[in-house]
Amino acid sequence: MKGSLNRLSNKVSAVFSTLFSAAGRQSDHRRLTQYIVTLNQKQNPREIISEVSLCFKDILNYRLFAFVIRTDRGIDVWLDPRMYKKSLESVIINDFDITDNSNINYLNHTFHPDDKESECSLKNLTSYDLIEENCRAKIYMLPNQTLLNYHDEIVNIILKSTGIAISRQMNIARLTDAASLDPLTGCYNRREFQNQIQRSVSDATRHKKPLSIFMFDIDHFKRVNDTHGHPAGDEVLKEISRLVADNIRRGDTLARYGGEEFIAILPETAKHKAIELADRLRLKIQSKEIKTDSGNIKVTASFGIAELHPHADSSRLVKDADEMLYKSKLSGRNRVMPGLIKIAPPKKAVKIRH
Repeated sequence: MKGSLNRLSNKVSAVFSTLFSAAGRQSDHRRLTQYIVTLNQKQNPREIISEVSLCFKDILNYRLFAFVIRTDRGIDVWLDPRMYKKSLESVIINDFDITDNSNINYLNHTFHPDDKESECSLKNLTSYDLIEENCRAKIYMLPNQTLLNYHDEIVNIILKSTGIAISRQMNIARLTDAASLDPLTGCYNRREFQNQIQRSVSDATRHKKPLSIFMFDIDHFKRVNDTHGHPAGDEVLKEISRLVADNIRRGDTLARYGGEEFIAILPETAKHKAIELADRLRLKIQSKEIKTDSGNIKVTASFGIAELHPHADSSRLVKDADEMLYKSKLSGRNRVMPGLIKIAPPKKAVKIRH
């Protein structure tokens, strides 16, 4: 009798499990359809990845989710939650065959050295490859629930739709970049800089974040062209711009402003930090020896720094940096204006005995 009841109970459980699974499957597929439609309306890879994150959270209820994509500039990562950065980075470094985390750019977080991070066991980490025409990516996930067979169907549909959408947007971005880049140095051109600075000022104002820029040009550059020839001068411009680009953050923007003059946008950077960065770059430029067909060349550069003030706009910000660059030239070149300010420690009070 007891055995019969157990068998009956198991059959009833199986029936209900099938019914609930079918109902859940229909509900998940309806939600998936809505997400796919929205995903294909997004205008850039960041928005697409954000929508994928929402879809996975809603349907698969993850504990950890990361979307990692290889780009021309390195590795872009969308991570949720941010506290698991440390645990996942070693996996990303190994899977994408990079040497360290210096080429990893986080799309939805800004990290600082003093941020607290939590260790997370990755024993049950699941990963999915996404490979399209010009898109190499992986999705990592730690689900909070037991995944059913049809969840694999959902994942495959998301991966296919995401790959097509991102590949399309990356093709558009490459065409856009081609019109936005300076052909000699590969930096943004002046027209694109104007677009970038307006967006950066709007973001800084809206979120009440600091924003600084630096403008620099190569000292006595005409002398380089006159002495060594224009091809050597072009090589100097390429090498110096590459040096600067390699020593600023992924989120910073470097543009060729005109001739031998360059300008950089530094989001979430106060003036004193921008001054310190510019002085480090100045020293690197000063010590660099550039090999050209007409001989080795060494140059110096002058920098002007400005920080966004309340109620100022992008034009005012650029004008302030230009004025500081002019002062740097007048002060003897190969320097940063305003300069580094060293504050002396307060003097100890002297006790007077009566």
